Amino acid sequence: MNSRNKSFMADLVSAVEPAAEGQGRPSRLGVGVLGGRNNRLAELASGSVVNNPQELVDPARCRIWDRHNRDYAALNEERCNDLIESIVAQGKQEVPAIVRRVQDPDYDYEVICGARRHWAVSWLRQHNHPEIRYLVEIRDLTDEQAFRISDLENRARADLSDLERARDYLKALDLYYAGSQKQMAKRLNQSEAWLSRYLDLARLPQDLVESFPDPFDLKISHIGSLKPILKADDMRATVLGEARRIREARLAGERGIPANAPEMIRALVAAAGMTANMREKARLPKAPKRTGSDAVIVHSAAGAPLLRVDAKDRRGVTLTLFHKGGGSRAEAEGALRDLLDNHWPAG
Repeated sequence: MNSRNKSFMADLVSAVEPAAEGQGRPSRLGVGVLGGRNNRLAELASGSVVNNPQELVDPARCRIWDRHNRDYAALNEERCNDLIESIVAQGKQEVPAIVRRVQDPDYDYEVICGARRHWAVSWLRQHNHPEIRYLVEIRDLTDEQAFRISDLENRARADLSDLERARDYLKALDLYYAGSQKQMAKRLNQSEAWLSRYLDLARLPQDLVESFPDPFDLKISHIGSLKPILKADDMRATVLGEARRIREARLAGERGIPANAPEMIRALVAAAGMTANMREKARLPKAPKRTGSDAVIVHSAAGAPLLRVDAKDRRGVTLTLFHKGGGSRAEAEGALRDLLDNHWPAG
């Protein structure tokens, strides 16, 4: 700005805001318009401020990032009810979602954080609130940066389940950190033990996860009970068989089956305990057994009773075959072979 223009701006300011007694004429307007712009650019360049534009957009023009940590297909009115009510009460979405631009004729943005907000706004626009738009904040992010930002935003949210977060971590482990738990834990600013529990949850067998009344009720606190009973092959087979049996019984509408995660875990631990007890009973006894000792029932992988073992004394045991228990002959023969291998080794 030349001296003539500066003088003009200073005069304009003095006409609007007279100078205080004993002070020269201020030139705040000139600095605010032009000098302030230079200051703002300098702040942006130094990183002291961040300029992330926000826009109100049509959610239909936003696609969900395929590596988003939330299971978008599992969202419904019940899971989003609190958010829907909040948006209706405020008349708008208060917290912007984080998106990045995409080169796609069908979409303008990709949602990094805010899938639940996207679902809620989309639902409201279809249910008598077409005026509500999706508030987004536009960022320029790599995939690894997008993962960490999404994790940080959702880590403290109660509406994101441990299972969804665990699956996200397991995918990210190979995608961004070459399978290194140490490197990943460092980037997330968490301990390796903390990360390991989430990865163990994500690695649970799918049959086991689907047997729970609501898989999203599974938490990392449950890993301490589930992981040990899946280590030994025989115990793992029993646990998975019991899980499938319970799931089939639930689908059939049977009563008396586990109704929540804690009950389900107790049932699976009990099934594993039966296998462990059977394994111990099948060994040669170290001391004579009294008649009337507790019997052990061997089940098939699907949970059907195959045979009962009653330990008598050092010389023998009594077997009872449940030929109408629901198991097959091949399963019964397999159980007998396992018993002989443990009780009467070859050679």
